[in-house]
Amino acid sequence: MADVARAAGVSHQTVSRVLNDHPNVRPTTRDRVLVAIRELGYRPNAAARTLVTRRTRTLGVISFNTTLYGPASMLYGIEQAARQYDYFVTVAALAALDRRSVLEAVDRLRDQAVEGIIVIAPQTTAVGALAKVPADVAVVAVGCGTHASLASVAVDNQAGAERATSYLLDLGHRTVHHLAGPRSWLDAQEREAGWRRSLERRGAPQVDPMAGGDWSARTGYEFGVRITADPSVTAVFCANDHMALGLLRALQQGGRRVPEDVSVVGFDDIPEAEYFGPPLTTVRQDFDEVGRRALRALIEMIGAAGPGGPATGPGRGPRGSRAEAPRVAIEPTLVVRASAARPGG
Repeated sequence: MADVARAAGVSHQTVSRVLNDHPNVRPTTRDRVLVAIRELGYRPNAAARTLVTRRTRTLGVISFNTTLYGPASMLYGIEQAARQYDYFVTVAALAALDRRSVLEAVDRLRDQAVEGIIVIAPQTTAVGALAKVPADVAVVAVGCGTHASLASVAVDNQAGAERATSYLLDLGHRTVHHLAGPRSWLDAQEREAGWRRSLERRGAPQVDPMAGGDWSARTGYEFGVRITADPSVTAVFCANDHMALGLLRALQQGGRRVPEDVSVVGFDDIPEAEYFGPPLTTVRQDFDEVGRRALRALIEMIGAAGPGGPATGPGRGPRGSRAEAPRVAIEPTLVVRASAARPGG
């Protein structure tokens, strides 16, 4: 900083003000300092800045190794939002979201002096583990359903499933079958609950869901093979788009036309959904908004603890009681395309 100050002909305090974007610097002086910074290749000492400000501007994200569209998109949305808020992100990707792995990841991130942690927690085991995280750690969960008793941001899966099911009933289908996701996933539980609730509200015949789906196109295909010869199945709501893709393939191979014979609705609105044959009607999740709201909630929690939290250092600010934790539900959107129609097309 002293070298930059000499090159620009200013004091080191002026350089500091420029680096911290202080308003009380004349534009010509600011430009002169920025030129000197570029010419000298100066980079602020992050460690020194942390000692002074007690802020690392680094957040931890706990995720798990997966190529599934939902969790991967949540991670991307969080990273994008962190960049907008001028935060760095350190990601801990786990092989499984069991209690021990999650708590060990929290400890590792705290050792790196993160100011707060976001956990992508779509499974019941992950939510259970977060209940054991020390209360002085700022934590926000995403993708954990809308009823978790901790600070969380999640898409309202139940509302999305109700919307999809009601749409099919509005088209005139007597009832709607459901291809469910894994029982251990909160998203799957809420989507099944929304499907059931819609049938109950409309007085439609209750049918058992096809359980055991693992989010893959393969399980959608296997379900489709089973129902191909059943003329009573005229509408299916799938818990995600990949299973809907497999279902479409099986129905078409079995001679059942979509949507003339069977209407299909998915969930997620993956980028390929509009190119399915036929283009898939589905429920869209706004993962960018999930990331923004999660970052905002975490930053507010960090700010409430003061710079760097109490004397124990970054990431150790009080969160308040879990009963008072903010829970944000984001409304999904039904995207209507060509895979659903009135019975008989």
